[in-house]
Amino acid sequence: MLLETLSAARDIGRLQEIASVAMRHGLGDAVRRLGLADALAKAGHALHREHADELARLPPPVQVRRALEELGPTFVKLGQILAGRADLFGPEWISEFGRLHSRVPGLPLEALRAQLREDLGAEPETVFARFDPEPLAAASIAQVHSAALADGSEVVVKIRRPGITETVEADLRLIERLAAVAETDWPALRPYRPRQLVREFGRSLKLEMDLAHECRNAERIAANMAALPEVVIPRVHWAYTGMRINVQERIAGVPGEDLERVRREGLDLKLLAKRGAHAVMKQIVQDGFFHADPHPGNVFYLPGNRLAFIDFGMVGRLSPRRREELLRLLLGLVEKRPADVADVLIDWTGHGHGVQVATLEDEIEAFVDQHHGTPLAQLNLAQMLVEVTNVLREHKLALPADLALLIKAFISLDGMGRGLDPDFHMAAEALPLLRHVLRQRYTPKALGQRGWQALTGTLGTLGQLPADVAQLLRRARQGRVQVGIDIAHLKRTGDQIDRAASRVSIALVIAALIIGSSIVMTVGGGPQLFGLPAFGLLGYLGAAAGGLWLLRAIRRSAQHRDDDED
Repeated sequence: MLLETLSAARDIGRLQEIASVAMRHGLGDAVRRLGLADALAKAGHALHREHADELARLPPPVQVRRALEELGPTFVKLGQILAGRADLFGPEWISEFGRLHSRVPGLPLEALRAQLREDLGAEPETVFARFDPEPLAAASIAQVHSAALADGSEVVVKIRRPGITETVEADLRLIERLAAVAETDWPALRPYRPRQLVREFGRSLKLEMDLAHECRNAERIAANMAALPEVVIPRVHWAYTGMRINVQERIAGVPGEDLERVRREGLDLKLLAKRGAHAVMKQIVQDGFFHADPHPGNVFYLPGNRLAFIDFGMVGRLSPRRREELLRLLLGLVEKRPADVADVLIDWTGHGHGVQVATLEDEIEAFVDQHHGTPLAQLNLAQMLVEVTNVLREHKLALPADLALLIKAFISLDGMGRGLDPDFHMAAEALPLLRHVLRQRYTPKALGQRGWQALTGTLGTLGQLPADVAQLLRRARQGRVQVGIDIAHLKRTGDQIDRAASRVSIALVIAALIIGSSIVMTVGGGPQLFGLPAFGLLGYLGAAAGGLWLLRAIRRSAQHRDDDED
């Protein structure tokens, strides 16, 4: 039972709240299947179901989105991450997750003062030449205040909400346990690896709560963007920055969401779209470290048709091998080479999950081929990526987390570009950079560096080989060499064999009772019951009882198989 897995009694209250909210939003079936209703009933808690009937009539994506909003910051962040998982959810779910926001009323300064005094070493009015007590913006994890330094520099002060760490950690413990129960009890979810998804989400959320980590991300991207003077990254003031607070330069520009003001100030929207796309594409395909949420709320437009990116709590990372695979994928989509696209996607999703590789490859090739002949200026690269992930979802294949975040960034970037310029086409902007990066990989210097790395790695392995062989021989002489064979689902298969053997044994006993009772019926003498030999009649009754038990066991097994398939 889930209740028995809880490591601390303090989680029971939060578990009851989660179950109650889910029931209230029409998700009672999921609550029961996860065992929450039974677990909490045994713990003496009641689930409140007011308005459940009314809410149950809403579409499931709306029910889930409302429940996540009510459950608070951890669950809102989870929904925002899932908004980028088009490989796991259909368009109606992605659209609803995209509506999640974490805007909440700001805390009064007095509720933050003790924490600020501890982090800054003095009252904020003493540390800063000016500190605005009213927040500029507030979200579930942190809120932002305007301030000025002693030298007159305008800054923003981002402050983590007091007590949010304990809330998030408790929620993550429960979500991890719920994911484990779901993966065990719902076999249909196993291909999507819910436990791994939750672990990755937990790591991402904990990093996002470290406000100093956000500043390190900003400085790394600023260094990578140094060659693009039209891109501005806020300066970090490290003297005031820590895990619970960061202080950054305040960007005085036009918010990306205020396009009317952008037009009034005479900025070139087409040029801004082009420069924004080039900046993010460079981060992705050239640097391998990118802003994972480049939507208009995280962008400011500045005089001279410059643009500034803010909020680097969510970033993506791509290894050199991933970047090379991404180049092949994007060039395959843009230049209509379906075989390249199919090869990359099959490598990403893996071969060992029961998928029909030939069928998947045929579908991907047919999808890419349908865009053959489409002019580059009319190719919607973001939509093509979404459609490719739809194909993977139909085959119950999930992309690795770093690639799902990448596709989310592509979709956000495409939406921002089209908001500035309806004629914006990311494929046309991306192709020159893709080809440039690909050419760089095959310059003599790059080839020489990769060859040298491969050679030194091989020599290192050869140098270690004698020691490894000697160690293996020593263990063999001591009888400590073990060979492990890991066969997927072996325990489940053994359980099924065990149950089948038990039923066969019962069937043999039933058959023996029927035959023995028939023989007894033909023999005279002995005690009588209802005018029939008593032992023969009892044998028949025992056989009938065993037969009913066997039929019931077979029926229950069939029902379990149907539930697993659902």
